[in-house]
Amino acid sequence: MRFKAYMVGGAVRDKLLGIPIKDKDWVVVGATPEEMLQAGFKPVGKDFPVFLHPQTKEEYALARTEKKQGKGYRGFVFYSSPTVSLEEDLRRRDITINAIAQDEQGTLVDPYNGQQDIKDKVIRHTSPAFVEDPLRVLRVARFAAQFSHLGFTLADETQKLLASMTNELSTLSAERIWVETHKALVCDSPQVFFETMQKAGALGHWFPELERLFGIPQPAHYHPEIDCGIHTMLVLHQAALLTDDVSVRFAALTHDLGKGLTPKDVLPSHRGHEERGVPLVKQLCERLLVPKDMAQLAELCCRYHTHSHTCKELRPATIMKVFNAFDLWRRPQRFANFLLLCKSDSRGRTGSEDSQYTRGDYFAKVAAAARSVNVQEVIAGLPEDKIADAIGKARLKAVADFAAANI
Repeated sequence: MRFKAYMVGGAVRDKLLGIPIKDKDWVVVGATPEEMLQAGFKPVGKDFPVFLHPQTKEEYALARTEKKQGKGYRGFVFYSSPTVSLEEDLRRRDITINAIAQDEQGTLVDPYNGQQDIKDKVIRHTSPAFVEDPLRVLRVARFAAQFSHLGFTLADETQKLLASMTNELSTLSAERIWVETHKALVCDSPQVFFETMQKAGALGHWFPELERLFGIPQPAHYHPEIDCGIHTMLVLHQAALLTDDVSVRFAALTHDLGKGLTPKDVLPSHRGHEERGVPLVKQLCERLLVPKDMAQLAELCCRYHTHSHTCKELRPATIMKVFNAFDLWRRPQRFANFLLLCKSDSRGRTGSEDSQYTRGDYFAKVAAAARSVNVQEVIAGLPEDKIADAIGKARLKAVADFAAANI
């Protein structure tokens, strides 16, 4: 073959970082689509020529350039030709650590000093063309979250570019926003994604309910960090330490949205923020097209998280209201996820990062007592119209008995 293939992007980056490679992507220089087909590659690309290797099934894309001709991340025209060089293809990539190539003999091609930025642990844009794609604001914020645990930080000039690109964020689709958000929530440090967006002034376009929290005070006695936005970031960080479950992490992000609507004359108190927050969670989830189960957990956590913090003072009937809302009887894992969120909330305060969440342990035991009721014994011989009430009363008694025995 007269053309040459190079491994590019995340595979090269992750190899240099010494972390597992998930997928390998290749760029092909000096080839036409016809030559790729003749070599046995299978075409898969619609917008530009991409092929699957006949044996490995890895993606091979023809080297290409791109030119901005419209708004948003779709407003690009791609040009692919055997004359497009590897350096030209790498130039269109978002950050320098993603713009390194490796040929089949293992030789690195690094025209934009990505290896030095890996050494210095810096996330830096590859070229001035970076500003042409608003999706890169989210991608860079996501890379900041993805590599934060390795000590990576944003270059100052890249941070400034992000701030200059926010006007076009409205041109992005909700689907793309959620894809990047979900990828960020999976990272070890998901809070860095939102902190980076907030610093760039980019949160308000798609996350106005979250952006509104920054600068809102809370009582210093309970929240030494004071700022509601900072508290939310601390809670998200704690959730990421406790679980890989994205639904819990998302609930951590949204549990206190109601504090952004607290009347100024009652600050720093936030009485009633739970109910105020539910409509905000709903509208955020609808805007971002959040999956139904994840949205439901977020709404429930917003409404009931303080019930966990005060569970020992709640009446048995109120506790049963919480259990029924979470459908503890058929979906015990959802209630377990709720308790993880509440533990994250308790630990998401300056100085409380390693504290024990005994209220959550207590609430879990109450739930176990309620679920231990033998339903078949309770309903034996009862007419159908009496069954639901009998089960409810038996579970209520189990909750009351547990509370009485654990005063």
